[in-house]
Amino acid sequence: MKTIWDSAVGLLLVTGALLGLTLPFGKMATTAGVPAMVWAFLISFGAGSVLLCARLLLGDGTFRLTPQRLRYFFITAAISYALPNLLMFSVIPHLGAGYTGIMFTLSPVITLVFSILLGVRRPNLLGMAGIAVGFAGAAIVALTRGEAGQPAEPVWVVLGLLIPVSLAAGNIYRTADWPKDAGPIELAAGSHLASAAMLLAGILLLLGGRAFTPLAAVPGVTVGQIASASAMFAVFFRLQAVGGPVYLSQIGYVAAAIGLFSGTFFLGEHYQWLTWAGALIVTAGVVITTKAQAKPA
Repeated sequence: MKTIWDSAVGLLLVTGALLGLTLPFGKMATTAGVPAMVWAFLISFGAGSVLLCARLLLGDGTFRLTPQRLRYFFITAAISYALPNLLMFSVIPHLGAGYTGIMFTLSPVITLVFSILLGVRRPNLLGMAGIAVGFAGAAIVALTRGEAGQPAEPVWVVLGLLIPVSLAAGNIYRTADWPKDAGPIELAAGSHLASAAMLLAGILLLLGGRAFTPLAAVPGVTVGQIASASAMFAVFFRLQAVGGPVYLSQIGYVAAAIGLFSGTFFLGEHYQWLTWAGALIVTAGVVITTKAQAKPA
């Protein structure tokens, strides 16, 4: 019988749910005055440190650094963690946790677009239909510009739309350049520590050491975020290995559901019916692209 560790569906649900928690945690932190770059650093440093300790204590006791692994760590860190997390925590105060979560649902569609453009997959009619439906839903969501009665400036919507683009690029890269004989926890730890190093340099250069002071106002949220991020990225890389890049990208669907639910029922966010309609259309596009992936290339 398959365990969750070997089940693509189980890994998808767990990873997506843990990712979804990042949205309300991020809104609570940024509302309390924590800079977006600091919160992104906290996630990468916390997750990377916990996963490295787990690797050294429970794994084979080694952490290999080769030129290929270092390249993988820093490229993955930039496009999969540092940039999308910085974008996410920057736009959440303006767009809302639920609306920002919808952006994650575009990742499977954009991942398929990149797969086609890079020749990883040949386009088929069903896949092209899924892409068209997904982008139509995205256009409707973008037009609503965040919470009902509080339309955000277009620049924040554009920055939000860059989140799935960055995530999709990371999905393709991590599969294409996966180091030989490397395990998921080793890669997760190294990539997050590389992300933390880049973000720390940015914080010290742009904000200074005092940027960490607001963390004292949200200790419970801080601990919860580190715990959920550490658990998420342990299963994230396992899902990458078991399910592949396009299947992995569907964690955005689960994350968006968690973000919309928590934003609406726990954070007091309100969205127009067009936002919900657009989210459903995006979901339909994801379902179609998923079916397209099941067909021979």
